[in-house]
Amino acid sequence: MLSPNSIKTLGDLRRAVANDPGARLRVKDEIRRNLICKIRAGEQLFPGIIGYEDTVIPQLTNAILSRHNFILLGLRGQAKSRILRSLVDLLDAQVPVVPGCEINDDPLAPICSACRARIAQEGEMMEVAWLPRSARYVEKLATPDVTIADIVGDIDPIKAAKGGLQLSSELTMHYGLLPRANRGIFAMNELPDLAGKIQVGLFNILQEGDVQIKGFPVRLPLDVMMVFTANPEDYTARGKIITPLKDRIGSEVRTHYPQTRRHGMAITEQEAWLKRPDIECGVEVPEYVREIIEEVAFQAREDKKVDKRSGVSQRLPISCLENVVSNAERRALLNREGLAVPRVTDIYGALPSITGKFELEYEGELRGAETVAREIIRAAVSNVFATVFDRMDSHEVVDWFDNGGTLLLSDSTPAADVISMARGVPGLNRLVEQIGVRREAAAPVLASALDFLLEGLYSLKKISRSDDRGYQAAETPRRPSRGSEPLFDQGVPVAGKKKYYN
Repeated sequence: MLSPNSIKTLGDLRRAVANDPGARLRVKDEIRRNLICKIRAGEQLFPGIIGYEDTVIPQLTNAILSRHNFILLGLRGQAKSRILRSLVDLLDAQVPVVPGCEINDDPLAPICSACRARIAQEGEMMEVAWLPRSARYVEKLATPDVTIADIVGDIDPIKAAKGGLQLSSELTMHYGLLPRANRGIFAMNELPDLAGKIQVGLFNILQEGDVQIKGFPVRLPLDVMMVFTANPEDYTARGKIITPLKDRIGSEVRTHYPQTRRHGMAITEQEAWLKRPDIECGVEVPEYVREIIEEVAFQAREDKKVDKRSGVSQRLPISCLENVVSNAERRALLNREGLAVPRVTDIYGALPSITGKFELEYEGELRGAETVAREIIRAAVSNVFATVFDRMDSHEVVDWFDNGGTLLLSDSTPAADVISMARGVPGLNRLVEQIGVRREAAAPVLASALDFLLEGLYSLKKISRSDDRGYQAAETPRRPSRGSEPLFDQGVPVAGKKKYYN
């Protein structure tokens, strides 16, 4: 590779390239070479991309090795933009350019007339500038109002007037985003949203490798790698990719949501903001809370009341986990506890971070987003709790509720109070150890485990619960008493309101 430490002028560059012709490559060859080096070294090709190791990444690797322009097809929240931006790491650290050139001209093969004139004037002593890899990536979100001038360029009459130039002069050109991505990567998100006539303007660069601005005989043989993203459902919802353009895109790579709960948890752990340095109490998230939150996304993607064409983004568990931790943080601050430990109940308190993350079918619209979200949470708790329920004997706890036992709790109840009240439920503390929590653990950890047990029994219909009365025996549900305080107001969890386990 060329080094800026030893190359200061055009003459230095010519001599360096003469000694090492392989150091000067076109963009796709450069990316291909660096990818091969990473594969040989056993390095991670796309850091931060989880769950695609056996599906998307091999296809993506093949596209790059084939020097293809490619498109990523997938629903929202499937890391498409993140993958495109990670391509920057496959570029060289720096490349030589003509100083001040808007389109990053190669000093050894300039394509714009201004750079050719400058090189002719200054000769071998012309200084060479170095462009970092971060400046070689240009991204554009396709919207219906994007014009061909935004992408390719246009004539600038003001520049012509100031310079006393004819409008047909190449020096009057105002370059669009695509020429400015010369010798780099041009990425376009949501390609179907781009108007069809603008998509036509991409034909030349994809097939012939050049663009033409307006009707003047100006041809720019660009060196650029073009990559796109699209939601396949958007083809009919908001627009479509025209057939000739699809034909010119080398590879079509389909993305997907995490295929296992563990992959989803790893992504959520990576992306969620859990470290709260500005508070005194620490944060500890139990594994079962993480699993339930991830299972909420899996349940939502399978629920018939949720629109599958829209998808359920991985942002749902990320936002939900952040909200759950915040609810636990609020409780710890109110009760002056030294550790914030989320409870399953906090997931119901995080409904605002869930209901906006999916779109509903007609049946779901009739039931309401919050009702559907609660059903999904309950199903998620049931799936996770069932893995530990098979090996525990809960008949003492269930019998206690059947015989009229009641626990008065709220999402703000101090951990010590939860533990104290749980002592009155035969067998409940014994079950704590069966879910992997030791009895000598910190009080907030024990309180979270007890809450998990109660919510788990409810999810499996061993005990029942109503929004007004709380939890009650599954076989003989009681009518809500007039004096009980509801935990939920119009479907929204209310902080500090009581909930009854009975």
